[in-house]
Amino acid sequence: MRGRRGQKSATLREQHCHYGASIVNILIADDDVATRELVGEILAGDGHEITLAEDGEDALEKFKRSWHDIVFSDILMPKMNGIELLAAVKEISSNTQFVIMTGHASVDSSIQALKMGALDYIFKPFEDLNIITEAVNRAEANLSGIRQKQALYDTLSRQNGVLDTLNIKFLDLATLDGLTGLFSRRFAEGLLDEEFDRATNHTCELSVLFMDLDHFKFFNDTHGHQAGDEILHILAQIMTEAVRESDTLARWGGEEFIVICPDTNQEDACMLAERIGKSVAGHQFPNAAQQPLGIVSLSIGVASRSNRTDSPEKLLLHADEAMYCAKNNGRNRVVLYGGSEQVNHVAAPRRAIEKY
Repeated sequence: MRGRRGQKSATLREQHCHYGASIVNILIADDDVATRELVGEILAGDGHEITLAEDGEDALEKFKRSWHDIVFSDILMPKMNGIELLAAVKEISSNTQFVIMTGHASVDSSIQALKMGALDYIFKPFEDLNIITEAVNRAEANLSGIRQKQALYDTLSRQNGVLDTLNIKFLDLATLDGLTGLFSRRFAEGLLDEEFDRATNHTCELSVLFMDLDHFKFFNDTHGHQAGDEILHILAQIMTEAVRESDTLARWGGEEFIVICPDTNQEDACMLAERIGKSVAGHQFPNAAQQPLGIVSLSIGVASRSNRTDSPEKLLLHADEAMYCAKNNGRNRVVLYGGSEQVNHVAAPRRAIEKY
């Protein structure tokens, strides 16, 4: 994607920072060549798969030929405008995230687009190119929530035999965390009780990870709660990619998260915890360099069921105690609970990310 840019676009590109989000397929529709190539260049630089379209009809034809997770579209285009393209895309795929690019004169149309299911709208000309990447981050967070809901459907379908026996009330807002799209504490508590009973009755392994985002209060105090919410969005995406299909990841509250790991012994649970910790510590979060550790990181406690662990509450308490041990010993590490008189350090001195 090559083309000449004005001096303002070049300056904005220098200001743009790469957030390192996961790869998604993105369709960009705009009849202005410079705008669509600029947006495409930014998102291709973030590692995404990009398709460019010169108008609404061209975009719709390309969308029908190849699946796209996210669509960026101008409102005023020949042949088919952005509102008409939005309606057509949503008819084909209701889960596709749609971002409107608009001039200030098109605010009313943008609001109409939101009512029709668009995720967001951003103004042209772009004062800050980071808003393009931020829009993708919000879209990815929504897609992550959709995947979690689908996983819930699939899990309950397997447990009940057929989909039409599902009770839709399990999919109410109490099941999912509104900010991150992860499972909620309420759902996780119920699932942990069930998994503990299953492990007890069938003598199965069961492990729990308790995770706390290091120095999150410092981040909120320094950069504001909106920036903190964005960190939680990105964190949820990274952890979702790191856990296994059999695991259940949930937001416990604030900056605390848990992973319920059925049929998992303590060694495998520690390996999973290290993978999650390494993925988070190695990610280029916005403003991470200003954190006390120079990175955004997790303190993770691991606990596994044993004959001495007689309740799910105690299993969770052991993981919580191990997590606090990790925080008290420098953060950015994994600690395995080893009994009332022993905690085993599994990972990493601070800043030694490669040894995490």
